[in-house]
Amino acid sequence: MNRRQNYRYLDFVMAGFVTVLLCSNLIGAGKVVSVYGFVFGCGNLFFPLSYLFGDILTEVYGYAVSRRVVWTGFCALIFASLMSYVVVALPPAPGWHNQAAIEAIFGATPRVVMASMVAYFCGEFTNSLVLAKLKIKTQGRWLFLRTIGSTIVGEAVDSVIFYPLAFWGVFADELVLKMALGSYGIKVGWEVIATPLTYKVVTWLKKAEQEDYYDHNTKFTPFSLDT
Repeated sequence: MNRRQNYRYLDFVMAGFVTVLLCSNLIGAGKVVSVYGFVFGCGNLFFPLSYLFGDILTEVYGYAVSRRVVWTGFCALIFASLMSYVVVALPPAPGWHNQAAIEAIFGATPRVVMASMVAYFCGEFTNSLVLAKLKIKTQGRWLFLRTIGSTIVGEAVDSVIFYPLAFWGVFADELVLKMALGSYGIKVGWEVIATPLTYKVVTWLKKAEQEDYYDHNTKFTPFSLDT
């Protein structure tokens, strides 16, 4: 069934989701850091926020609306990756000497780009699916259980897919494992810390939009844009 509801703030939430997603891949993807023994890519400073947005979307508007937003982010990520490749590949002008810096920042290998896209696709849909199912099971109670539980599962799927696909055989196995575990811990930790903010945003949006959707009759295939 198509919902014809005119939501006031959905476009802003979607824009925030896509912005955070692109920042995590374009700004933070090129650097690996170690902080207090945790080894992780700087994209993890941004990427957990996309899960927060995903939780808010599914909790307020339902899985089908969240699915459209995930596809929007996926298409934006494909376009940004393609344009990054084009920018790096174009010959530099005579006298311009920053090609190496551009290559270092935006010249991610096709393997890493593909791993990122596959991990994003699987992780985001897993997150939304788990949250939507838990909302029905809990009859709308215990929001913290849904947001944290869905992130635990969704981020696990993301990390298990991305790090082996992107870095296995490139870095030492121990470093790949440390990066995956550090990334996973940070992402889940972000979700736990952000729980009070999630509660406030969800409560405000439900009231402002007059919506609190339950996915009783939703078809949970990711390969659809029907709302």
